[in-house]
Amino acid sequence: MAKSRRGRGGPESVTRTVDGGLAELRPDRDRPRGWTLLIDGAPQSHVDLDDPAYLEFSYQRRLGHVADLTAPAGKPLQAVHLGGGALTMARYIAATRPRSTQQVLEIDAPLVQLVREQLPLESGWRIRVRGADARAGLAKIPDGWADLIIADVFGGARTPAHLTSTEFVAEVRRALRPGGCYAANLADGPPLRFLRGQIATVRTAFPELCLTADPAVLRGKRFGNAVLLASDRPLPLAELTRRAAGDPHAGRVEHGRALLDFTGGTPPVTDATAVASPPPPADTFA
Repeated sequence: MAKSRRGRGGPESVTRTVDGGLAELRPDRDRPRGWTLLIDGAPQSHVDLDDPAYLEFSYQRRLGHVADLTAPAGKPLQAVHLGGGALTMARYIAATRPRSTQQVLEIDAPLVQLVREQLPLESGWRIRVRGADARAGLAKIPDGWADLIIADVFGGARTPAHLTSTEFVAEVRRALRPGGCYAANLADGPPLRFLRGQIATVRTAFPELCLTADPAVLRGKRFGNAVLLASDRPLPLAELTRRAAGDPHAGRVEHGRALLDFTGGTPPVTDATAVASPPPPADTFA
């Protein structure tokens, strides 16, 4: 059952127990119809119902840059979202690229129900939300169907192990059309062992990679998010670098030799060796 907590002179917070823990939709005091989704106190995503093209979180802005540069401006995309959350990126693509066709794979059915009830999608958006495990659902996507696949899956603030292997990445490559893009939101902290392993893993399926994140994260100074972008075609590195540098929290883009050196010889991850991403430090969301 959902519970509400009245804000001071504004909308109420809404809480509900979902499969992933305690979900809270918290109103944004600066945006009249803005909401932040938290799971067990950890911020997951932000939505502004009045402006679905607005991206509050740094990692979502970086994913937005990828969506913007995957195809010419305004061209509809066929996109697959592994992990739904509050459907922020699906809303963004629908708003910025009308007539896009999107599939969202989200295993947490009670969370999907909460989001649909409290943050409804606009009529006319071609967004299909399927209650399925991300990898199992991806296996049902036809070969070469997607222009863009975004992986943003967290269970208990950790990326599940079965979404980190070479076998999983091969499935991503199969579902992408030639020239399509894969973007993964990854979270790690010092010594960045998980992040290095993911770069090596994705490299087994894609020849072109880059990584964008807060410089402090890349230096191993703190825990945080990094977006890994991969394709079989040259990436728009100059424009990605410009956009990341211009974000409110400026990011850095690593690619080429620097990215290879960053991995430090870390081997690719397989289904047999895969582990979930590390948990965030206890004070990360304080």
